[in-house]
Amino acid sequence: MKSWKIASIPGDGVGKEVVPAAERVLHAMAEVHDGFQFEFTSFPWSCEYYLEHGVMMPEDGLDTLASFDSIFLGAVGNENLVPDHVSLWGLLIKIRREFEQVINMRPAKVLPGVRSPLANPKEFDFVVVRENSEGEYSSSGGRTGRGEDEIAIQNAVFTRKGTERAMRFAFEQANKRGSHVTSATKSNGIIHSMPFWDDVFNDVKTDFPKVTTDSQHIDALAAFLVTKPETLDVVVASNLFGDILTDIGAGIMGSIGVAPAANLNVNGKYPSMFEPVHGSAPDIVGQGIANPIGQIWTAKMMLDHLGEEASATKILDAIEHVTREQIVTPDLGGTATTEEVTEAIIKQLKR
Repeated sequence: MKSWKIASIPGDGVGKEVVPAAERVLHAMAEVHDGFQFEFTSFPWSCEYYLEHGVMMPEDGLDTLASFDSIFLGAVGNENLVPDHVSLWGLLIKIRREFEQVINMRPAKVLPGVRSPLANPKEFDFVVVRENSEGEYSSSGGRTGRGEDEIAIQNAVFTRKGTERAMRFAFEQANKRGSHVTSATKSNGIIHSMPFWDDVFNDVKTDFPKVTTDSQHIDALAAFLVTKPETLDVVVASNLFGDILTDIGAGIMGSIGVAPAANLNVNGKYPSMFEPVHGSAPDIVGQGIANPIGQIWTAKMMLDHLGEEASATKILDAIEHVTREQIVTPDLGGTATTEEVTEAIIKQLKR
């Protein structure tokens, strides 16, 4: 029997509530499948860990994580304890960069029984492929001067290698889905990086003649996510643009609490990391009402990446059954607790 070794990092806030819930779902799936099992090793790295040790993770943390098949992350951040730029760059972004998790993938679709804020969501179902290693989130730049003469410079760095890699991944996803890729650009306003992005996109698409394409400026595309999301299949975007678009995607689903994400290493050298889109939600910590669906859907994405696609599909089917039955937490207009939603999904898996 295959045993998947998973590094579990609940992190901060509600991460400590939804990660154990999702782990229970994965164990239940393993019982049903009877062809694999999970070995979870939990690490306490978080803002509380930072207050005690002065770092978000130990010096050998990456060496420790490298031996696992995947990393299962809950949430990072508690600005009341640690500034966000310290917590994120000390744990989440450090893992993404050092483990070459160059692709971020976030799906968005209508969940049955979940009321979208859109008047007519028209059963949208799309995925955003986000370049995850450079672009606008490059660390290149700095600050200089004082007072009114102070200057901050943030350099956006785009390489052909990184850009083409994200685009090829997006086209490969389109081959598995609806065979259409939309490129998010802003070449009418950003005069160097975005025309470069467009040029690479035009080069890559010639290798995928069966996939249809279009290119949309990011401001118009953001509007399309609200006005006609059903027209989208795979969207490929830079680091910043993809980050913004996927929060809109979570919003039109009905709650950021249901949105999953994957940070993918595509060369096989390091493990990939899976985390929900939502943050640590300090306003609801300890109330037992955190939505576990985002973390559980993230577990589904982890199973897909591990090659357990059939089991992954069963988890999403179970999620959709539970939302259809209106067993949902308050962020989706329901009254169910984290525990009740989790148990309902497990019960459906075992049917």
